[in-house]
Amino acid sequence: MYPHERSLVEKHSDQFVILGVNSDRSRDKLREAMKRENITWNSFYDGGGTGGPIATSWGVRGWPTIYLIDAEGVIRFKDVRGDSLDSALEQLLSEMGVEPIPPPRKTAL
Repeated sequence: MYPHERSLVEKHSDQFVILGVNSDRSRDKLREAMKRENITWNSFYDGGGTGGPIATSWGVRGWPTIYLIDAEGVIRFKDVRGDSLDSALEQLLSEMGVEPIPPPRKTAL
């Protein structure tokens, strides 16, 4: 999952933000995971497990839970992954008037 999120951050860094909420048992475990997984976006520590204040407020029952929120702050998609996440993000960016970024050209070897 993290490689896909990293690719989205690289591709759309000017148009959207990823915010993580982490449920590791300790802040040290969070730091270790962020380093190990090369997580470059902000990730909030939520006290471990799904009983933390953020998870409770948002109704999170398991990890990962993904919310895609539009420019108005409205949750538009929940638990989209892979190609579905790409499509949902492209839809929201299109609604904002952001031109899609063309895929990189393949070069001949």
